[in-house]
Amino acid sequence: MPERLKNRLEGATNQQHFIAAAVLAWGVPAAGRYESRGIGMKVLKFLIFLLVLAVVVGAGVVGLGVWYFDRDLPDYQQLADYQPPIVTRVHAGDGRLMAEYATEKRIFVPVSAMPPLVIHAFLAAEDRNFYLHPGVDPLSMLRAAIADISRIGTHRRPEGASTITQQVAKNFLLTNEVSVQRKIKEALIAIRMERVLSKDRILELYLNEIYLGSGAYGVAAAALTYFNKPLDQLSIEEAAFLAALPKAPNNYNPQRYPEAARIRRDWVMDRMVEAGFITADQAHAGQANPIALRKRDATDVVDAPFFTEEVRRELLARYGDKRLYESGLSVRTSLDSGLEAIADSALRAALIAYDRRHGYRGPVTRIPAGGEWKAALTAVALPPGAAAMGWKLGLVLAVPPDAAQIGLADGTHGRITFDELKWARRPQPDDSLGPAPANPAAALAVGDVVLVEPLAAPAGGKGDPAFGLRQIPAVSGGIVVLDPHTGRVLAESGGFSYDISQFDRATQAKRQTGSAIKPFVYLAALDHGFTPSTMVLDGPLVIDQGPGLPKWNPTNYEHKFFGPVPLRVGIEESLNLVTARIGIAVGLDTVGEYLKRFDITDHVPHEYAMLIGAEETTLLKLTAAYAMLDNGGKRIAPTFIDRVQDRDGKPIYRADQRGCDACSAATWDGEGPPELPDTRAQIADPRSDFQIVSLMEGVVQRGTGRSIASLGRPLAGKTGTTNDSYDTWFVGFSPDLVCGVFVGFDQPKSLGKRETGASVAAPAFKQFMAEALKDQPAIPFRIPPGIEMVRVNPATGQLARAGDRNVIFEPFKPGTEPSPHDAGMVVDTGAGDANASGSTVPAEATTTTPEESDMPQASPRGGTGGLY
Repeated sequence: MPERLKNRLEGATNQQHFIAAAVLAWGVPAAGRYESRGIGMKVLKFLIFLLVLAVVVGAGVVGLGVWYFDRDLPDYQQLADYQPPIVTRVHAGDGRLMAEYATEKRIFVPVSAMPPLVIHAFLAAEDRNFYLHPGVDPLSMLRAAIADISRIGTHRRPEGASTITQQVAKNFLLTNEVSVQRKIKEALIAIRMERVLSKDRILELYLNEIYLGSGAYGVAAAALTYFNKPLDQLSIEEAAFLAALPKAPNNYNPQRYPEAARIRRDWVMDRMVEAGFITADQAHAGQANPIALRKRDATDVVDAPFFTEEVRRELLARYGDKRLYESGLSVRTSLDSGLEAIADSALRAALIAYDRRHGYRGPVTRIPAGGEWKAALTAVALPPGAAAMGWKLGLVLAVPPDAAQIGLADGTHGRITFDELKWARRPQPDDSLGPAPANPAAALAVGDVVLVEPLAAPAGGKGDPAFGLRQIPAVSGGIVVLDPHTGRVLAESGGFSYDISQFDRATQAKRQTGSAIKPFVYLAALDHGFTPSTMVLDGPLVIDQGPGLPKWNPTNYEHKFFGPVPLRVGIEESLNLVTARIGIAVGLDTVGEYLKRFDITDHVPHEYAMLIGAEETTLLKLTAAYAMLDNGGKRIAPTFIDRVQDRDGKPIYRADQRGCDACSAATWDGEGPPELPDTRAQIADPRSDFQIVSLMEGVVQRGTGRSIASLGRPLAGKTGTTNDSYDTWFVGFSPDLVCGVFVGFDQPKSLGKRETGASVAAPAFKQFMAEALKDQPAIPFRIPPGIEMVRVNPATGQLARAGDRNVIFEPFKPGTEPSPHDAGMVVDTGAGDANASGSTVPAEATTTTPEESDMPQASPRGGTGGLY
């Protein structure tokens, strides 16, 4: 510093003197120096004032903005207890999936149960600094702002730079509106959310809520949708693909945009490497693999549409629409998937067999067989129900003498042999059938589009493949399978195909029962003094029903009668007149009470025709009633659902309400399983019940259901046929399994002459039992205490004699068995009625076949509504 300046500064006594001295020292006049200093200070003060003012105004603007946007911010604290809508899943008894119900297809998985690989993939792709920022990421926002400025005028969507917390705020509480206002609200909510929610909870909400395309919400549902895998089985490239989807799921759909999807997936893996989540080698290996989607196999889901719909209706009635479709119930049903497949097959086979007996109704449609026939055939819709059977459409191209030549939509050719065409008789206007085809040309014509089923390949693989001619049955029906001890419905089908009609003939159709009701009339009689050997007159009967009503005169088929017969013969041969006399002897009120007791119907018509099946019920109710006969006369109710759990696994419904303290024991010391109390009400005398079971076993061995006897197993059951064969039934059981079958037209009409429960419904029962029991031991029906088994002649009901070849063991209550010299008293209720004919007809006077005796007779009111 110059010496002169130093001396002047040292002599300055105050600030002003110091400044003046400094100025003078540099050669500036003192007055000018002082004036310049004053202007500088004023400028400095003004700048400071502006800065403070800007800060104050800015703070005020920010505060005002926060206040303005805070007024209508949604309540973010609700997310602490938020439970997103998730899928309700319905499972069969063996755990296989049956159905999923949801407004949004989502499976909630706690973040603690998610594999780190999945979490890392989403953090790398969406918010690498998630665990570091306070809800918003300023650096990411700055980068996005710069990028948005560079895109001005390009009409491209601006980048949002939203953190995962901001995305949760938007997805749960805001809209997808692209605006500054929404971004401000999003940021405000995100910052506040971070104060009340943990990072893990926010991430859990995000990974379970986010939409990932193809109807999948959340990572767990997406893993199943795209790869049919749980989260813990995803590979690196699969997890990276899921993490690539949040930005724009539709734009990265690998089926529509495979290259864009692959590029985005590979970018995610690069980001995972940058974040240190995976190694470069792992990324390169994953990027070398294509995006391999795997849809859920059809075999992964149990095909039981009628059963599933019955469960859905019950859940809807029990819990309501919102809880069913949003609360993530876990439902375990009683369905046995193996028995369901057998039941479906048996019912369809019976319907097809009946349909083929009644002729061929013609082609699906007709198209020209020349030119571009493949394109024309492809345009023809496959009839509903055909796909489930594996049937295809074929076009008849030629009809040479040995086989019809057909072409399929894929361009292949085949042939329908003449043996596969012999059933194709044409129905006539009078419901009869025309002659059997003499050659293929008599059944098919060139240009016919027909349903065909592939048959076995020709020997040696030579020649065109063989096909069989098929048609969708016009008739329908239902089948129900029950556990007789619990009432659990093990299988159920309500028609040939759910694709044809969703109406369930097993649970919704009320039809008249015909002779299938007779076991309950006989049970009432056995409870009121009758025995299996009680003789009852099978002869003409006329009853005066009262003023203004026609006389009731039921008859057997073709007016043939057996005369006095034991009770056993009456039910085995399904004799209407025997049943009528028994019912009259017991009383209509008594029989009606039994029908109500077994839950067959709530309202029993007080008329004689109800003794032989005038009442209506469903197949499910009637089968459940037979199950109560099978289990010894104990009340059960058919159930489709075993238990229901809420989203947290807490049981909220259980069909079996019995308690079992020993079932929750902490340790097991090798003792036997705990015994559950039997809380079922006893609604019939077990002894009478076993007697009716024995009589129904005779129906299978010697009576109207004798076609089933060839199975060689302990089986009992009863046929049923209504007036003019409108409805046909067979309901029967083994000691531990019950099956009921119904067949009829949806719009009631006759199934045809000589079509009965024995010919139409029983084949389905037989096929089902043959498959269902083939690997099971042949267990006889259980005999209750108080029953004595006595050797008798079933044709006479009398004690067996030396040399008798026709002998059975008949169940009797002690003291009721026939004596050696008892000829048997004949029950003839007709003699006691004012206008009844009770003439006795010798047993040997006439005969009838078991099938004929189950046929419908004249209506009790002169119309077609009566059942026999």
